[in-house]
Amino acid sequence: MKAPWFTKLAVYAIIIFGALLFVFPFIYMILTSFFTATFSLPKPEEVFQVVPNLINYEVVWGKNHFARYFANSLLITSVAMVGALLVSSLTAYGFARFAFPGKEAVFRLFLLTMMIPSVINIIPQFIIIKDLGLVNTYAGLWLIYVAAGVVGNMFFLRGFFESIPRELEESVLIDGGGNWRIYWNIYLPLSLPAMGTLAIFIFQGTWEEYFLALTIIKSEALRTLPIAILMFNDKYATNYGQIFAASIIALLPVILIYVAFQKKFVQSGFNEGAVKG
Repeated sequence: MKAPWFTKLAVYAIIIFGALLFVFPFIYMILTSFFTATFSLPKPEEVFQVVPNLINYEVVWGKNHFARYFANSLLITSVAMVGALLVSSLTAYGFARFAFPGKEAVFRLFLLTMMIPSVINIIPQFIIIKDLGLVNTYAGLWLIYVAAGVVGNMFFLRGFFESIPRELEESVLIDGGGNWRIYWNIYLPLSLPAMGTLAIFIFQGTWEEYFLALTIIKSEALRTLPIAILMFNDKYATNYGQIFAASIIALLPVILIYVAFQKKFVQSGFNEGAVKG
């Protein structure tokens, strides 16, 4: 049964209105970044009259060691993302394919830790990192970033791994391969949609993280990008054009990582037809 034209029109109108509602703040932020020396937020009708320019972007890139903090964040986030994907997938592989006493009890205990708000963990995490002698080092940050996301990522990947037919492992076993080869040659390639999705979330979460980086990192030279953006908030006046320009520069890697992985994000059915019935 076909819906009447006015019903379709109403649905499209609601969708377009909802899209504009979410997109307009982003457009407003981009247009405001073209204003120079603006210490109050421009009115919506004013932003559409601004002439696009890159003055604020050039100023921001060379101010407050922004370029160095950008490189620091890129290094920290890239290593944390690769480490989290590797550790999480190996943990999920173990829970999905191996039987050991108390497996489900341990799994539920893992899930229970997800209910604890992350802000409560900051003090214990800092004490552990301090005892390990890793305060003011990237190793300390990587340890927390990778460990903090293992449970949620493992929970997500375990279900995906369990959907992969066990018959695919037989070809590796016949060739004399072991568990590592099964994981590397079968599970990882077939899990690219799930891994791509996780990569986007891990990158975004680590890239924007502020409190842990501020707690663990003490040296000015090792600071990350969210701290650099905060430094554009002056004590007496805030240059919104520069803050929005800095925020848009900070958004670029997240957009790039989404574009790189979005193809895997929407793909599914890698396992369909892998085993003949």
